[in-house]
Order: sequence, then structure tokens, then C-alpha cells
Amino acid sequence: MKLTAEDHALVTRAVTAAEAGTDGEIVAIVTGRSDAYHDVALHWALLAMLLAFAVTAAFPDYFLARLDRLTGGWNHVWTTRELLTILLALIVVKFLAVRFVLSWMPLRMAMTPRATKARRVRRRAIAFFKAGAEKRTQSRTGVLLYLSLAEHQAEIVADEAIHAKVAPEAWGDAMAALVDAVRAGRPGEGMAAAVARIGAILAQHFPRTGRDPNELPDRLIEL
Repeated sequence: MKLTAEDHALVTRAVTAAEAGTDGEIVAIVTGRSDAYHDVALHWALLAMLLAFAVTAAFPDYFLARLDRLTGGWNHVWTTRELLTILLALIVVKFLAVRFVLSWMPLRMAMTPRATKARRVRRRAIAFFKAGAEKRTQSRTGVLLYLSLAEHQAEIVADEAIHAKVAPEAWGDAMAALVDAVRAGRPGEGMAAAVARIGAILAQHFPRTGRDPNELPDRLIEL
């Protein structure tokens, strides 16, 4: 999924409209993915390597029979050094093969547990919030709406004044609107719908007073 210029304009208009009724401010960020998941590929490669070692240890006769077949069927008397060298080569090849296959990002994403994706997206959202929104407004009323496309995960992170008044469950409708639209291939519409619902919540708890300046960007930020 990619966001078009129309999507950017749609979300920017939604942020502007949402902030018209509140002193709160909304930052909308979309990114392709939140992590490269190199460690996931490494873990699968290590697992394949250990599995190859375990299978060889569990069925040594089968392993020796395969070696004899590869050497032409001669009943060679394998030395300990030869066997250990061959075993080392086998597990190294297994490790490198799996690591190479998982260099293809779609497969690596498919092999990454959903819980791991959720943690990485949450961590990245908090990092962006701390860098670009937390305590950046006069009244501590900044909200980050973060969407990570590859993981199909989204997060809403709020500043301290909002967090004190709004329960996390209150963002449920906004998240549902966003996720439904993303699943349908309309991320721009989903972001705009979520922004509108966030704005309604902010207007309820932090109605516009006219005394709070616009301190955060209203446009959609795509990373």
C-alpha cells in the first residue's frame, strides 16, 4: 500500500478540521515498516542450525548412511575429525541458507510473530512521540496517530494531560476505523477517519479556547 497526494491532502484536511474544535493537537505519521527484523531472521537461522544438529545427533546411523551414499557407497571408516568437520559444514550451510532466504522481506515479515510486530510498532510509535510531540505543546495536549503499513499495526500515543483524562479504551473507535480502512486498501481514508474520531474526543475534554497556539504540524508525515 502506498499513500497518494490525495491521501496526504485528505489527512491534512482532517487534522485541520479536528483541531478546529479543540486545544489538543494531532500528529499523523505513516511509515512503511517499523523495524527491519534482522534479529528474527537470525533466530530462525539459528533454529535451523540447531535442528540440523539435533536430527544428526538423534539419528547418527541415518547420517552415516547418507555420507556413505554420497561417497559412492564405500564403507569408509569415518574418523571423529571427519565427522565433526562434515557436521560443522552442514549446520553452517543450514544457517546461511535460511538467513539468505529470509533476506526477502515479505517472507521475513510473514515469519515474524504478530506479538513481536506489535511490540516493535509500539516502541517506534513511542520513540516518535517522544521526539516530535511529547511536551511540545503549551498545554501538554499532543496526540500521535501512528500507522505502520507492513505490520498492519497502528498506535495512538497521548501527552500527559490527555492521558490523565482519557482512558486508553476511548481510542477504540478511532483504531477500528483506521484498521478497517487499511485492510480494505484505503490507508488515507482510514487515517482521516481516525483523526476525526480523535478530534471528537479531544474536543470533549479539551474544547478550543483560542488561547493555545498551533504548535505541531497539521500535515500527514510519511516516513
